[in-house]
Amino acid sequence: MSVMKRLQMIFSAKANKALDSAEDPRETLDYSYQRQLEMLQKVRRGVADVATSRKRLELQMQQLKAQSDKLEGQSRQALAAGREDLAREALTRRSGVQQQQTDLSAQHAALQAEEEKLTLASQRLQAKVDAFRTRKETIKATYTAAEAQTKIGEAFSGISEEMGDVGLAVQRAEDKTQALQARAGAIDELLASGALDDMSGTAKDDITAELERMGSQGEVELELARLKGELGAGSAPEAIESGPQAAPATTAPPGAAGATNLAAPAATPRAEEERQ
Repeated sequence: MSVMKRLQMIFSAKANKALDSAEDPRETLDYSYQRQLEMLQKVRRGVADVATSRKRLELQMQQLKAQSDKLEGQSRQALAAGREDLAREALTRRSGVQQQQTDLSAQHAALQAEEEKLTLASQRLQAKVDAFRTRKETIKATYTAAEAQTKIGEAFSGISEEMGDVGLAVQRAEDKTQALQARAGAIDELLASGALDDMSGTAKDDITAELERMGSQGEVELELARLKGELGAGSAPEAIESGPQAAPATTAPPGAAGATNLAAPAATPRAEEERQ
């Protein structure tokens, strides 16, 4: 096999494959149905043309018959008037007219037969076109249903190109979401542990920081004095029951309790025992 024949065969095979993949059976059926309708229209036009010709011959035959009757009448009038020559001329013309009538009658019969033949062919073609139309619609509906079923199956199985792209997009979105969630969790843990400074607040000067520290220490001292006062009040009954050496617990007015506690811490039971 020569190189050109092999190239031609390869090109034909690839072209056939490309056409087969691009061909839509529904479009092909519609095109075939359109061609059949055009053929049926041509047949009907031919029937109409033959019928027109037949009708024209019928009109000519009527005119020839009227002319033949007129010539016959003229020949009778000529014989009645004793003009045999005129009667002979009229009859001669009438014979020619009759010959034309005979020829037109033969043509009329042929046209009528052709018209009947075309009419029958048109009826058969019409039935064939109707049957093809019904079959075409059935095939198109079946093909459409099969195509839809195939697409649904591919969508459910995830093997279609569109659903594959959607699956990849969803997977990428999930991966990015998980990465952002992991980063946010890591930043929260670092902020909670103090490894990262909170940059959302404004910078504080030394005076503000010292005042805040003093306020915090004052609150601590007040809380410590309150706890000491509670411990001292709880140990006073035990000191009274132990004997006359126990020092009576002094009470202070409610308004001065906070000031006394701030001035000096209350004595604990251990300090009282050491003084004794």
